[in-house]
Amino acid sequence: TDVWAGPLADDAMLPEGRGRRPPEPTIPPMPHALSRAVARRFLVLRHLLAPPRALPAEPESILAVVERIGSLQFDPLEVAGRNHDLVLHARVAGYRRAWTDDLLYERRVLFEAGNKGLSILPLHELPWYRITWDRGGAWHAERTFRERAETVEHVLELIRERGPMSSLDFERRQAIDWYWGPTGEVRAVLEALAESGVLGLARREGNRRYYDLAERLFPADLLVARVDARDALRHKLLSRYRAVGLLGASGSGELWSGIRPEPGSDGPTRAQLLAELVERGDLEPVEVEGFRGSRYLVTAELPLLAQAERELADPVAIERPGGSAPAVAFLAPLDPFCWDRDLLRRLFDFDYVWEVYTPERKRRWGYYVLPVLFGDRLVGRLEPRLDRGNGNGASGSAGGRRRPVSGPVLGIRNAWWEEGFTPDSPGFASAFASALEAHRSFLAAASIRWSRRPSAQALRRLV
Repeated sequence: TDVWAGPLADDAMLPEGRGRRPPEPTIPPMPHALSRAVARRFLVLRHLLAPPRALPAEPESILAVVERIGSLQFDPLEVAGRNHDLVLHARVAGYRRAWTDDLLYERRVLFEAGNKGLSILPLHELPWYRITWDRGGAWHAERTFRERAETVEHVLELIRERGPMSSLDFERRQAIDWYWGPTGEVRAVLEALAESGVLGLARREGNRRYYDLAERLFPADLLVARVDARDALRHKLLSRYRAVGLLGASGSGELWSGIRPEPGSDGPTRAQLLAELVERGDLEPVEVEGFRGSRYLVTAELPLLAQAERELADPVAIERPGGSAPAVAFLAPLDPFCWDRDLLRRLFDFDYVWEVYTPERKRRWGYYVLPVLFGDRLVGRLEPRLDRGNGNGASGSAGGRRRPVSGPVLGIRNAWWEEGFTPDSPGFASAFASALEAHRSFLAAASIRWSRRPSAQALRRLV
């Protein structure tokens, strides 16, 4: 007789094999399938770029961006704005770089440490990122700190006594071999101590770094907190998926820098950590049209995916990403939107190479070129350059007449457009003009100067 009496039956009372209902097999859910169009719309929504420059003009908007994308990559080059400032400017209305500096060096709710390169990170996540400091300290203990012990003690003694100092505040010492070539011994020691978490950045003045003791910069409870190495590596891996938005399981090596077990250890592989993030519910696998293998999005962003699908199913909303007319943003070279170059190439048909370190004769585009986003399409590239001279010969916009101005000038050196797109496409000229004016204001440039290249002049006539 079959004694199964439905879901309220007390299975535990039945002997094994006599009426006990066998357990239902566990069938993993099928990954969500995304068209390329939905994936593109989702990415601009989740990157806070639909529309761009829509977050309120206040410092707290910076924290909202960091909370969404996890970290901002720092790069010292300042051709048309620093990289992290360009990332924030594309998302925050009326962005001012002083807001980020205040959050970093005065309010100290953000801090700088290694993640994907040198990064700006939320301070409350410091315990998960100090694995970079701990590993840096172990590496330098066997090399820099042993070989330069007298200089290390001298540097720490003066900083303890005098407070924040830069390399210029010390007497000049011999040059030594360093990562990129010969550099001053004091500068190298300061960097080694910062990479080890002994020192932190008190402030920057331009690209001049002023260091102080970490215990004078950060809360003691965060400095003493320790996180298991596996948890720290898993958190760092999650930060890469938070940044890109639709990252896969593989890709170029720079996407995964700093996420590895110690050499010779049996620490977790990246594949194991990824599986744990999926099992914990932090990431959701999806299948994207035209891609082999799963891509992964942050599970909390599934509502944004649903929004993307709704917009593309609506004949009106399909033309209005995020509910607004398509707008233009100039993306930073190291914007997380651009980290996965293979994703850009295959999803947006946009082959982006940052050529700043490419010899000039081998460049296809230019030294410091920014991708141009229009709605949910990457439509071209712009080469802006801030001239901090007196601006002589710069042209204003009134009637196209050239008139001398004083102060910094935003130069537009060149522009390139993707195949099938022209800048006279409906709505683009006015959207581009708004983005250009926002960029000029962000840089506090007195005016805009256009190069004589045909592409720049043609664009000038449109805007």
